[in-house]
Amino acid sequence: MKIVFLDAYTLNPLNDLDLSILHTLGDITIYDRTPLDQIIERTKDADIVLTNKCPLNALTISKLPNLKYIGVVATGYNIIDIDATKSHGITVANVRGYSSASVAQLVFSLILGFTNRVAEHAHNIENTWTSSPDFCFYHSPLVELEGKNLGIVGLGDIGKKVANIGLGFGMKILATKRNTGTGGMEGVEICNQEKLFQESDFITLHCPLTADNQEFINQQSLALIKHSAILINTSRGGLINENDLATALNEGKIAGAGLDVLSAEPPTKDNPLLTAKNVIITPHIAWAGVNARKELLKGVVENIIAFQQGYPPKGMI
Repeated sequence: MKIVFLDAYTLNPLNDLDLSILHTLGDITIYDRTPLDQIIERTKDADIVLTNKCPLNALTISKLPNLKYIGVVATGYNIIDIDATKSHGITVANVRGYSSASVAQLVFSLILGFTNRVAEHAHNIENTWTSSPDFCFYHSPLVELEGKNLGIVGLGDIGKKVANIGLGFGMKILATKRNTGTGGMEGVEICNQEKLFQESDFITLHCPLTADNQEFINQQSLALIKHSAILINTSRGGLINENDLATALNEGKIAGAGLDVLSAEPPTKDNPLLTAKNVIITPHIAWAGVNARKELLKGVVENIIAFQQGYPPKGMI
């Protein structure tokens, strides 16, 4: 089978993964990146296409007569026109659950960035601490997480990992979930979104981006949040109206935001959050822990092997 990997670079920018296993699956061509106007040319003869962020829309799919399988090198598959793949009899599979621990870890890295201010206190220590008249100094309140309310929007695999860490810190956990009848968790109070927004000291988003929740973090929902609260987003940038959040930050209506995702990635220089007050932005790295990327590669390979052997891939959509 002819296989094309359209955008392999972000999976292995440090060359710390062994991608040679992909060559055992067929005649594979691996591109670091693929411009939109070259997707069809590069995949026109492919039986299998692997993509992380390169979109495969209905028009593109219609021009790939040999295409039998699309492997999404991620969990989110909004870049694929699923209706078009179904009409053409193309199998699509993603990889689920590979990065739960990695994402949860970054959530608390961002939270602790606001509560302990490690980087800020460590900065230029030679000039600050050495000249201090006291044995210690701190220029902002150092906030303990114990006893604080952590609101988790979406109690799926990642949300539960975050909840476990929060419980370890002694936090009270509030959570919303789509199906309130199943999948609860000891120590977690399932509540409605309004209560979560009103009572949480930290709010972290762990839900897929859909037509129903696009920009649900907006002027109206931000008005419900405590002025002292911190918002964390490691899910999808489209969940947030970025102009509304920037305004809330600049006007002190919310204490801070830790964001690993933005509506456009890489962001444009005029994105209002880049210059907003009290915001920490990381470049979409929550998923990218070493072990997470190893698990992602393993899942991609296992899905292709299952498909080639006539079995439904584990991540079949």
